Amino acid sequence: MPEETFVIVGASLTGAKAAEALREEGFRGRVVLIGAEVERPYERPPLSKGFLLGREPRDGTHVHEVDWYDKHDVELRPSTVVAAIERESRQVRLENGDRIGYDKLLLATGASPRRLEVPGSKLEGVHYLRTLSDAARLREALAPGGRRVVVAGAGWIGLETAAAAREYRNDVTIIEPNPTPLYCVLGAEVGQVFAELHRRHGVDLRLDQGVAGFWGAGQVSAVVTSGGAEIPADVVVAGIGVRPNTELAERAGLEVSDGVLTDAALRTSDPDIYAAGDVANSYHPLLGRRLRVEHWANALNGGPAAARSMLGRDVVYDPIPYFFTDQYELGMEMSGLATPGDYDRVVFRGDVASLEFMAFWLSEGRVVAGMNVNVWDVVEDVQALIRAGVRVDPERLADPKTPLPELLAAGG
Repeated sequence: MPEETFVIVGASLTGAKAAEALREEGFRGRVVLIGAEVERPYERPPLSKGFLLGREPRDGTHVHEVDWYDKHDVELRPSTVVAAIERESRQVRLENGDRIGYDKLLLATGASPRRLEVPGSKLEGVHYLRTLSDAARLREALAPGGRRVVVAGAGWIGLETAAAAREYRNDVTIIEPNPTPLYCVLGAEVGQVFAELHRRHGVDLRLDQGVAGFWGAGQVSAVVTSGGAEIPADVVVAGIGVRPNTELAERAGLEVSDGVLTDAALRTSDPDIYAAGDVANSYHPLLGRRLRVEHWANALNGGPAAARSMLGRDVVYDPIPYFFTDQYELGMEMSGLATPGDYDRVVFRGDVASLEFMAFWLSEGRVVAGMNVNVWDVVEDVQALIRAGVRVDPERLADPKTPLPELLAAGG
């Protein structure tokens, strides 16, 4: 029989881990991993953390050693753009006109930063952070210190880059249209904790305001807020979210809605095409709805799950969403979803003032999300509570003396 070919579009963490899983699962056919960037696959968390701060070398961000791909017979094709997916002939057409046939295809095309569409947005000094090259340029801009840095958006990327900018001894202002940082992902109660953290470290927070435009002659020199204020700026970082890279899927006629739609096995509307990572909007059996997750853990775990599904294994991909961050002296892990409207109560456990606490978001008495701040080795217990869906006693949940497994075993 002819050799099977599995093509992965997107030389990302998702794509690299899918290729790794294919070999670990015993697939002996051809594996082609195609990426538009010149870099071999790398991890993104260091871009706003260790690498941005100069604590992690460039090579330390890569998923695999440089010779891993040859050793495992994975055809890594960097600097290669896929122009189209031709479903009838089961081929991908490259921008240079070459075609590669596939038996199974995985879309791991990720996401791209949303752009600020305001006057002056093309000026030099306005940065976005998504790629290793972006991070290198931003580090070069921040490292001298003494710069006036304005961060548009108080999401995870915005806050992490703001913290890095302060560690480099820059003046930092954050502009955020919501009432607290992280409002859309944590709500006001815990968002306020992050507001106070950054203020303690000298960040000027301008909340309930957006960016109206930029001033400058070639190089940005000021940011104009929606309230009419002009904030001097030498460096601007725009962290206003991302959009999934669905263009290939759309042109191929796959079902798309805020990402490429998949079932719980990460199969798209074409049974020979799969999607994973930031680009996939997948049915989540535990939550009973579709979910598109942009965090590192989803890339790490989604690639291998897709690989097993491509091999015909019985796959149900339903992980509890997980995220982590490091900002100043705060280290945090987050499990579950805490979007406003998805919960009706927040319970704190521990000492919030000293940044050694846990927070739980409850809906009708059931834990839907949990965060541990400078409290470690509890993620499995938090995720077990979320997955079990049992009602808990808020007073016992708030008591650090009550072990979390005891709440699970007692059903509250």
